[in-house]
Amino acid sequence: MISKRSGQFISFEGSEGSGKSTQAGMVHDYLKKKNIPVMLLREPGGVKISEAIRGLLLDVKNTDMTKESETLLYMASRAQLVEEVLKPALKKGTVVLCDRFLDSTIAYQGYGNGVNVEAIKKIGAFATQGIAPGLTLLFDIDTEKGLSRTNAVKDRIELRSLDYHKKVRKGYLAIAKKEPKRVRVIKVNQGKEEIFEIVRKHVDEFLGIPKYPAPIRCP
Repeated sequence: MISKRSGQFISFEGSEGSGKSTQAGMVHDYLKKKNIPVMLLREPGGVKISEAIRGLLLDVKNTDMTKESETLLYMASRAQLVEEVLKPALKKGTVVLCDRFLDSTIAYQGYGNGVNVEAIKKIGAFATQGIAPGLTLLFDIDTEKGLSRTNAVKDRIELRSLDYHKKVRKGYLAIAKKEPKRVRVIKVNQGKEEIFEIVRKHVDEFLGIPKYPAPIRCP
């Protein structure tokens, strides 16, 4: 019996090119095969209004966007996703997987862009209505290697300097150090299947999925 699966929230975090989106998709497929109610979301985006905000945030033409405006746009996108999809899904007992959540804003806009981290956390608590992942899988990769794995056509955030992206990685590791029970650091130094085995073990433990099928009891 899976004792903790109802209404659980798992986030996938990591710097550019870390493979977090691939792993989120693999976990989604894995849980579906086990007939566990599951939903995969992405940030920024996931619903109509949030996707529109995503377009503003990632458009390379928006060079004049301030760091404060950027931070608040991420929060607005998140707030819409939480109210429209995430909160109802958790209430129904669905396991929700989210490709990025509040940790991304802390790492990218806080550590990367220099926005006050405590201010981000306070605004984040409002935007998320206090909803937070019970498990966060952080995929850690060398910054230069990760950037080399991104698409040839880069978005506004990916185009930022190497120094910026190094700050983001340090920010993520700082978050993990502060919250080791929630945030599990997974080194991206193997193939995706090998990494998924590590991921699967964390997910199984968190959701209470047994390692082996329960024995059949004879009458």
